[in-house]
Amino acid sequence: MSFFEKERNQYLYFLKLEKGLAGNSISAYETDLLRYLTFIGRDIGINDLSGITLGHIEKYLEELLAMNLSVSTISRNISTIRGFHQFAVMERWSPANPAELIELPRKGRNLPDVLDQDEIARTLESPDRSDTLGKRNAAILELMYATGLRASETIELQTDQLVTELKLLRIIGKGNKERLVPIGGMALEALDDYRKNSRPFLLKRGVDSQNRLFLSYRGKPLSRMSLWHIVTNAAKEAGITKTIHPHTLRHSFATHLLEGGADLRAVQEMLGHVSILTTEIYTHIDRSFLEEVHKTYHPRA
Repeated sequence: MSFFEKERNQYLYFLKLEKGLAGNSISAYETDLLRYLTFIGRDIGINDLSGITLGHIEKYLEELLAMNLSVSTISRNISTIRGFHQFAVMERWSPANPAELIELPRKGRNLPDVLDQDEIARTLESPDRSDTLGKRNAAILELMYATGLRASETIELQTDQLVTELKLLRIIGKGNKERLVPIGGMALEALDDYRKNSRPFLLKRGVDSQNRLFLSYRGKPLSRMSLWHIVTNAAKEAGITKTIHPHTLRHSFATHLLEGGADLRAVQEMLGHVSILTTEIYTHIDRSFLEEVHKTYHPRA
């Protein structure tokens, strides 16, 4: 049985006529689309394009991951799905594109720089916690490593997003998607110190805080450049020679969780990745760690 045959053929005709794609490309798109729509119709049981959700697409991507396809093949499949659903919106078969937020895995990207646990400890301990700005910087570093926050999420964080009694942080990520991430005890201590003994002083210096948690010396919302300097200066003070930027703390957060045995799905949720494909890169880092451990400690490695 062929699922969504009419819609599939119309999209392929559109690609051939309007996009001018070559025969080989059309054939690849046709194969990808047939496999995807068969999964949606036969395995999920949906017979209306408007009923397809992001969750259904993520289930299909899990199927692709299980097939051990190359990054380029998975990227092409995602592009096919995105394009088809966009076409469905144009043709008014569906009110929205459920694949819009799916991120493409980058071809041939290098593994992110990661700090080991000793380097993280030295970096987090480098701010002077007796100083007003040192308290702020310590709170920022501790929180970013404790929760895997993106740089943008850190500087845009509002004071009411901290749920300290539950030891949780409510994060508004990409696509306005909300997630809850646990905060560890050391990060909570640093945040409490900053909020009680540093932020009130910074708040008095400015009038446009916009309820932001982290403020500049002038009492205004912290800028992305200021955050970059806080992280890089802390690493420099700690004697770190690697290339460091705010995302390094996020990479380290994910890697250390996986090295400790955390479930990939849980890490995906905490990072706020729409697709588990994006989180998959950290399994490569984890494998590198395991290979190094094996090489170092196995008697016949």
